[in-house]
Amino acid sequence: MSTQEALRKARDKGFDLVMITANSSPPVCKMLDYGRHRYEQDKRKKDARKKAHASTLKEITLSYKIGEHDYQVRLKRMTKFLEQGDKVKMTVRLRGREAQHADLAIQLLRRFAQDAEEISSFEREPKLEGYRIIMILTPKKDKKEKKVANNED
Repeated sequence: MSTQEALRKARDKGFDLVMITANSSPPVCKMLDYGRHRYEQDKRKKDARKKAHASTLKEITLSYKIGEHDYQVRLKRMTKFLEQGDKVKMTVRLRGREAQHADLAIQLLRRFAQDAEEISSFEREPKLEGYRIIMILTPKKDKKEKKVANNED
């Protein structure tokens, strides 16, 4: 039908005439309440933003002379961060003569990575930077997707 006839029908019914496909021949239009359509689109976008989780970087600082209980506490905190979808930056600070034992600190960080290898992967291997050794772990994609799927149920 002609554009004028379609506009007249839409106005009679209290709707707007919205062009769906402009490139086709003839162009495809639809009669709908445009204000409501915009409202629903904005609402969908807002819901999508609410559900999206921005990945943040959480830092855990420790010494290489850490006790077993403290190790377990840090490991539990690290796994919690990874399960929430955050990246974890593990930092071991070396003071004074401790810098001579950087290899022990690297072994400690590798132990953390090994204990959490099911849920994480390296973004950055343990590396000595001055008097600090830094390692960054990221959550594995498949674990994150399973968690999101379980929350939707």
